[in-house]
Amino acid sequence: MSEALVRAIAEEAAGGEAAKGDLEVARRVLRDEIRGLESLASSLDRAFALVVGLIAAAKGRVVVTGLGKSGHVARKIAATLASTGTPAQFVHPVEASHGDLGMIGGEDALLALSNSGESPEFADIIAYSRRFKIPLVAITSGKGSTLAEAADAVLLLPQVAEACPLGLAPTTSTTMMMSLGDALAIALLERKGFTPVDFRIFHPGGRLGRTLLRVGDIMHGALEVPLVGPSAPMSEAILVMTAKSFGCVGVRDEKGRLIGIITDGDLRRHMNDRLLARLAAEIMHHEPKTIARGALAAEALGVMNRSAITSLFVVDEECRPIGFLHMHDCLRAGVL
Repeated sequence: MSEALVRAIAEEAAGGEAAKGDLEVARRVLRDEIRGLESLASSLDRAFALVVGLIAAAKGRVVVTGLGKSGHVARKIAATLASTGTPAQFVHPVEASHGDLGMIGGEDALLALSNSGESPEFADIIAYSRRFKIPLVAITSGKGSTLAEAADAVLLLPQVAEACPLGLAPTTSTTMMMSLGDALAIALLERKGFTPVDFRIFHPGGRLGRTLLRVGDIMHGALEVPLVGPSAPMSEAILVMTAKSFGCVGVRDEKGRLIGIITDGDLRRHMNDRLLARLAAEIMHHEPKTIARGALAAEALGVMNRSAITSLFVVDEECRPIGFLHMHDCLRAGVL
């Protein structure tokens, strides 16, 4: 694309009549879909709780199925369910008729999406669910449709116009389906008590996985923690500090509790011919910064940044050191 053409398009987008028309269309579509969602929210009743209970009771997977645009939405719903603690998979209704019915087990639950509820391609999968008593949930706007009549529970979409001016392209209807799938996933998540730790198990990669890393995932273990007793001479403390290579050494009492820290900066401040003969308790700083192993690594990095330090001792409930975390550990793990 030439530079002149790009400039012309940019100028048109900045203030041309076509640009104004495009914005009006965009706002109209969004408002139409918002009205659809508001209508859907108002129409929800006890059937929603019934569906959540039915899916939660399934010992197997939630098999989500749909055709066309509803099929694309069904794939997304299956992915959202699976990532939030409800095992799920997508099965295409046509492929189901050619062998993929074998993917649906007796302990599964079926979630079928069809705006009309009359797609003939659903015939085999509906019959299979009835034959083997597999719970069937329908999301449809067809109240008396074949799918709705066959289902054990129905989440009925309100009769609202599509955002498409021709009334043909699935727009508002698929937005409502997608949002209803999100609502099901989150209701199941909350019913099961799904936690951020559980969430990270299913999202180990990317920025999300790094954000949910725990201190215990990246810390150095107990054997690597630099520690001395309060009565240890500084000559010993310096040897431990050098051997562990973290630029500091912790001081713990006779019960194993962390009571102080000595950093390489402390060594420079106290440097004289008597330093090696002094005791660790004389040089240490009291109340060193610590973190729990279950804390988010991002939280630990925040503590280090706010305190202008580069490391933290990881302690248990009794303030006994069980690990060590350096800022470089966070950065290597991609925690920012």
